[in-house]
Amino acid sequence: MDETQLKNFATRYTAAWCSQDAARVATFFAEGASLQINDGKPAIGRDAIAADAQGFMTAFPDLVVTMDGLSIDGNRAVYRWTLTGTDTGPGGSGNPVRISGYEEWTLGPDHLIAESKGHFDAADYQRQLAARGADG
Repeated sequence: MDETQLKNFATRYTAAWCSQDAARVATFFAEGASLQINDGKPAIGRDAIAADAQGFMTAFPDLVVTMDGLSIDGNRAVYRWTLTGTDTGPGGSGNPVRISGYEEWTLGPDHLIAESKGHFDAADYQRQLAARGADG
């Protein structure tokens, strides 16, 4: 995949995250792909990846993901992103959240993600979820 193709792929991937359609996110992954977020247990396969994506989409019904950058090195790429949303899903805090992170992708011969290792500051994320609003 060349740089232009990768940018197009990442732009469509970003749009999928903003779509509130977790199955759409999963289509960017190969059938047996894995998605690991920080040091968590990897989600293996499209159904498991869709379930992980759905967790964020449910927690943040107004979820917006923006692409902050993209780099490529052979069959590996780094996708940098920022997630913003309000934690108003079931049992949510009602707090606004803004976190940035990145995914390290290994791309397969089918030009889909074979492996993604996602990273973000989990402590900051938890702090934002627990923070009291300015009025609270």
